[in-house]
Amino acid sequence: MEIIPIAFDSMGVRSMATFVKTKDVSITIDPSVSLAPKRYGLPPHKIEIERMEEKWKEIKGFVEKSDIVIVTHYHYDHHNPEEVAIFEGKKLLLKHPKEKINRSQMGRARYFLEKLRNVKAEIDFCDGKSYEFGNTLVEISKPVFHGVNQKLGFVLEIFISDGKKSFLFSSDVEGPIHEDQTGFIIEKKPEIVFIDGPMSYMLGYRFSSASLEMAIDNLKKISEVSREMILDHHLLRDLNWRSAVSEVFSYAEQFSTEVKSAAEFCGIKEELLEARRKELYEKFWNW
Repeated sequence: MEIIPIAFDSMGVRSMATFVKTKDVSITIDPSVSLAPKRYGLPPHKIEIERMEEKWKEIKGFVEKSDIVIVTHYHYDHHNPEEVAIFEGKKLLLKHPKEKINRSQMGRARYFLEKLRNVKAEIDFCDGKSYEFGNTLVEISKPVFHGVNQKLGFVLEIFISDGKKSFLFSSDVEGPIHEDQTGFIIEKKPEIVFIDGPMSYMLGYRFSSASLEMAIDNLKKISEVSREMILDHHLLRDLNWRSAVSEVFSYAEQFSTEVKSAAEFCGIKEELLEARRKELYEKFWNW
């Protein structure tokens, strides 16, 4: 199994776009990318915009060579309704547009499906389902909270196994915080797991200390059953993310579990462009 993080927050954009290839099937999960409209009161810097454009080209390239595309929920950093032509001839496994969904995402799902009418693609709403492609199993969780509660809607977690290696994609669990978010991961015991870590950059504002503590406890539990735990997305909007979850690093060492960002997983330098936006404007004001 080949696992490639295409675009993540540790690479300078808001995204969790991931490519997985087995002997049987090629899959792209959540093919989209976006930027924070405001951070420190500042709009995206030109360097961020250029990075987003670069990453979107990469994402389209991976979708082109994929058999299956999975969309775990309808936020714009996880799906792009404006360039649906890339899905021509693909099998689309989509979060259900009407069940376990909030009003905002329901409207976005409706718009996305309207756009897809012009594309020849096989569509299946995949919440809680399992699929077999040769020796490859793709198992989708039941909808779990996007973060702390249902205010931001629900997401799907994705488990993929080819019989030799296993992988799990948490989508936007922002922790994980809740038992069902964590339980699916622990039940599957994935060798490699990509997790949307706690929203520590919003600590005391939209994310409580109690939620952070629960996330740390759950990440510790996950480190007991996985070999590599990649923490990224919301967590990597915090320049001090390693300090925020330092307990997880020390705990995971006991089980020889590696904890790293998606950029580190790829062997490239972390570039937390959103978290450094103020710095970008100071250093490259005339870029």
